[in-house]
Amino acid sequence: MIPQPTAQQALPDETFTLPTDATIGVDDPSARPIADRLAAQLRTSTGFALPVQEGAGTITLSTKGPAALGTEGYELRADGSGVTITAATDEGLFRGVTSLRQLLPAKAESSTQQDGPWEIAGTTISDAPRYGYRGVMLDVTRHFFTVDQVKHFIDLVSLYKINRLHLHLSDDQGWRIQVDSWPRLTEYGGSLQVGGGRGGSYSKAEYAEIVRYAAERFITVVPEIDTPGHTNAALASYPELNPDGVAPKLYTETEVGFSSLTVALDRTYEFLDDVFREVAEQTPGDVVHLGGDEAHSTPHSDYLTFVPKAAELVVKQGKTVMGWHEIADGPLPAGTVVQYWGTEDEKAQALAVKAVEQGATLVLSPANRAYLDMKYHAETPLGLDWAGLVSVEQAYDWNPATLIPGVPSSAIRGVEAPLWTETLDDLEKVEFMVFPRLPGIAELGWSPESALDWTTYKDRLAEQGPRWEVLGVNFYRAPEIDWR
Repeated sequence: MIPQPTAQQALPDETFTLPTDATIGVDDPSARPIADRLAAQLRTSTGFALPVQEGAGTITLSTKGPAALGTEGYELRADGSGVTITAATDEGLFRGVTSLRQLLPAKAESSTQQDGPWEIAGTTISDAPRYGYRGVMLDVTRHFFTVDQVKHFIDLVSLYKINRLHLHLSDDQGWRIQVDSWPRLTEYGGSLQVGGGRGGSYSKAEYAEIVRYAAERFITVVPEIDTPGHTNAALASYPELNPDGVAPKLYTETEVGFSSLTVALDRTYEFLDDVFREVAEQTPGDVVHLGGDEAHSTPHSDYLTFVPKAAELVVKQGKTVMGWHEIADGPLPAGTVVQYWGTEDEKAQALAVKAVEQGATLVLSPANRAYLDMKYHAETPLGLDWAGLVSVEQAYDWNPATLIPGVPSSAIRGVEAPLWTETLDDLEKVEFMVFPRLPGIAELGWSPESALDWTTYKDRLAEQGPRWEVLGVNFYRAPEIDWR
């Protein structure tokens, strides 16, 4: 299983076999949608009727578990008499169902009816996450991805207990979220993408659909509006955001660090106030990401002036501020979440320490470990290599608790694997870069430190290959893995 459960024991001489007359039982109406989705998938692959009923079933989903299980913890038992998943919340129940899907044969994920038997070796599992934040980022600015494509991405990452989807919604190459008070952001600023092809954007209804779909899978959307750099799409849409009143051209290349909002311009903050308000109104989650990275063309003194003012506008909307680690160079609001994307460079590490000294918590996304757009090896046809080559082993073989000297483990909120899309213009390319590295990052975020071991992990990862083949995932068959 990936992520490795906190505790799992085999039940010798016990095997669960899904019978043709199997039922799925729930003891709380709130769990019905989880049961319905499980039943829908298993009906497709097994051909069984699998009615969902109140009370016990062949597979029983119960939310009557003790509060000590926490929000995401669960217990699972599979034996000759059936399967029971117990949690204290619907979210914990969903995590348990995710584990059940991995215990079933890979063909249970099929979109067509398959032959049985549908067996699970007897086992008990008691499980809960190491960190509360386990994320993946999808850059929809460099190349735009439709609502259906994002839903497909959500389906795949949810298999590995990911609970945050960070959407990078604005950058030099495009603005992807509707803002009614500034309509040209999407009408004009979102019209193109890298390479000059047609871009796109999400209407409020479309963004709401992404948020809803993710929430059904207990994934919280974290929207990012990158400031003060990475803002050419906004500057091109509205001349008044430029100090000389002249809008630059739309940009479809991939260089970074050349654009900046004007820190001394009052209109800048009127603009951000509107944007953060409308984005916050569309986002049920508690976090709004204000970017803050690679502001190379913003004078540093201006940058230190800008970040607190932008952060104040986020806090004004009742949201927690999140930003890339550069924002820690100045004062941070209480509760800020700082996303570390450095490698082993001392400057980035010093900013992480400074963030924690201010009371911030860290989400770790070291570029030379967790950036899913880095090439696997020098000949990888996709991706970039500025942070180095990131093999499957390198993506897995690090410890969040000890990554940054001087940062206590208590300051680590979790991990996130960002995927930048400069070279990725379709879902097959996205899948190729995400799998098989994302499951390793997910395990670092979920599993106890004592369970993290590359030698045993790579064997478990090999077992995911048949599942991805059934799901039609275009995964990279890394040569260091003995794929089954």
